[in-house]
Amino acid sequence: MKKIDLQPVIMAGGSGTRLWPLSRAQYPKQFLVLTGDRSLFQQAAMRIAGLGASDIAVAPLCVVGNEEHRFLMLEQLRELGATDATLLLEPMGRNTAPAMTLAALQATQSGRDPVLVVTPADQTVVDEAAFTAALQRAARLAEGAAIVILGVRPDRPETGYGYIKSGGAEAGCLRVERFVEKPSLTTAQRYLADGEHYWNSGMFVVRASTWLAAIERFRPDIAEATRRAWEGRQTDASFMRPGRALFAAIPAESIDYAVMEPVSTSTGSFELLMVPLDAGWNDLGAWEAVWQASAKDDAGNATRGDTVIRDSRNTLIHATSRLVGVVGLDDVVVVETPDAVLVADRSRSQEVKQIVGELERAGRSERTLHRLAHRPWGWYDSIDAGSRFQVKRIMVKPGASLSLQMHHHRAEHWIVVSGTAEVTCGDRKLLLTENQSTYIPLGETHRLANPGKVPLEIIEVQSGSYLGEDDIVRFEDTYGRVE
Repeated sequence: MKKIDLQPVIMAGGSGTRLWPLSRAQYPKQFLVLTGDRSLFQQAAMRIAGLGASDIAVAPLCVVGNEEHRFLMLEQLRELGATDATLLLEPMGRNTAPAMTLAALQATQSGRDPVLVVTPADQTVVDEAAFTAALQRAARLAEGAAIVILGVRPDRPETGYGYIKSGGAEAGCLRVERFVEKPSLTTAQRYLADGEHYWNSGMFVVRASTWLAAIERFRPDIAEATRRAWEGRQTDASFMRPGRALFAAIPAESIDYAVMEPVSTSTGSFELLMVPLDAGWNDLGAWEAVWQASAKDDAGNATRGDTVIRDSRNTLIHATSRLVGVVGLDDVVVVETPDAVLVADRSRSQEVKQIVGELERAGRSERTLHRLAHRPWGWYDSIDAGSRFQVKRIMVKPGASLSLQMHHHRAEHWIVVSGTAEVTCGDRKLLLTENQSTYIPLGETHRLANPGKVPLEIIEVQSGSYLGEDDIVRFEDTYGRVE
């Protein structure tokens, strides 16, 4: 028996502004651990890799994500052992329709025509067996050229999700009558009561050639522009990069607007079906959804980190770096990070994105960066800063190194806390161990590396007239960051 060729695809390009301050542009929500002990991205990868069956063969994972997050994606996949994944890197966001078209073009480049199973990277599922069964059923339907979407029966009047109006039943699934935008509370209550509306999960199952035919019919401009960007691609190890200038010319549009809504209202050769998903699904799009998906105490409180809570109900407390105490709060969200704290009415958590908008207009770095910034070689934590100085704690992974670089405006002092540091400073190269230190003069070419088998930690004290991260001139770099 010939098996269904299934190509799992994860859409990992979101920014997660409504989960600020934990989610930020350089480290968005899909890479955070919000439930369990794996990131949302890792949970999605593990779920979708487990779809194999006697009649289904699952190919190595394809991920479509932001180029700026490439090392985050690669590192989190390596932690799962998924070293054979292909990463399609978008130089800028163009929404999900071009992303899915890229995945279809990649899947068909070697003569294959697999069934694409496309899922966002930022969802949770409680019942993985039910999830697997629903996706396998959808794959078998898509093998016959149908476009299949997974719909979730609502259990509350949610205004943050799009909805699907179901039609008649057919072969263990439902026909899609139409797509509905995010409703008002009154409309959402009506949808909940009528039993005919499902949440749009954002998960699609379709043969690659069927998707390419649909995007060419309904949005030929997106199809043509994406194909040109794909033809101008460059390949670097696990990374595939479409042509930057050509990708920038692609119209930005979602899968729903570009294809699904036109298919649902047109007559023709595209069959649009829905498989109901009853698996404890949650799209963690806002802090309210995180509270919904979290384990709670008898008073409905959900906590993570070092917290003390008294006389409070139905409240979410998320602490990352210090003790957070809460007294007498009901239906509130409190999220603490080293450099920002959010306190919000839980029912208004969708409005957190407005705070992010204010930060962007003000040019505040808290919109984009955490105090602790992850890099392909490790991380750094900005401990303190003031006029003409900054202090960082830096961790370098075993065998890793920073770029060979120099600074125009600052000098640096390095003190080894643990591990062994290999320091290049001009023409000198030296090894430093615990409690030893060195000085990097302003304008001197230098590099920090960890030649050992344990993490290297140092304290770096910067001093100078300008201390921004853009004052780095790279000469050599292991991670392809030299122009």
